[in-house]
Amino acid sequence: MREMVTIDAGFLASRIKPRPAESHKGNYGKLLIVGGSRGYTGAPVIAARAALRTGAGIVFLSAPECIYQIQASRCVEEVCTPLASDENGLVAKAAEQILSGNVAYDACVVGPGLGSGDGAAEVVYRLIHGFARPLVIDADGINAVSRNIDILRERTGETVLTPHEVEFQRLGGDLSAGREHGAVELAARLGAVVVLKGHRTVTAGPDGSVFVNTTGNPGMATGGSGDALAGVIGSLLGQGLSALDAAVCGVYIHGLAGDIAAAELGEFGMLPSDLIAKLPYTLKQFSSRSYN
Repeated sequence: MREMVTIDAGFLASRIKPRPAESHKGNYGKLLIVGGSRGYTGAPVIAARAALRTGAGIVFLSAPECIYQIQASRCVEEVCTPLASDENGLVAKAAEQILSGNVAYDACVVGPGLGSGDGAAEVVYRLIHGFARPLVIDADGINAVSRNIDILRERTGETVLTPHEVEFQRLGGDLSAGREHGAVELAARLGAVVVLKGHRTVTAGPDGSVFVNTTGNPGMATGGSGDALAGVIGSLLGQGLSALDAAVCGVYIHGLAGDIAAAELGEFGMLPSDLIAKLPYTLKQFSSRSYN
């Protein structure tokens, strides 16, 4: 394990640069978010909105056909498209629709609200094999991988895994020697960037690098905060950051937005939507012009 690095604002300043005047949405990434199932329609929307608030050029939200109308009614800035499904969630054919489509996505987030059906798991496996660009695997995507962990070693593109401690252990992670050592060991074994969520979130790279976050608060301990984090990381990947840099910066930005929300609202009643609304303020310092 390399020397542990504590994430601070200076790390972001070395990775996130002002936008040039002559630019368009295509310069800031086409991000695909695959998620949702019957009863879990909010998670992918949260991820999509967080991605847009972190600067993604365009976000495509692909949802199971069984909940498509619900999702589409919530999407204004996002592009919402239906995928093959049964009455509960995605079926394997959905992966073919994604991989054979005419949009060249720059990054993908799979898992928010995806459900635990065999069809959804098969979609995750096929994206791991067939999607060559950076891939964030979150929530039910992680649960699918935990049933077939070896599949990650067959992947060629960059991968970010975002487990909480229970999901981490399902992936075979060991916390007995501490969170930092456990994250580094799992990242090396799976060949992926591992974001071990929780107080002082740990981000580890397959090369042994390890970072500990300093932002965030207990007000973020509510359903949907993890979906927002996946969207933030996916957005940064689409904008061209490496998997490790996107994860490290994304964790810091996500936590800082939560801190800004908590300062205004307190920790008890803040929602993921409050956190998302504060994401632009975490990035305002990197604007090319002053808007004071």
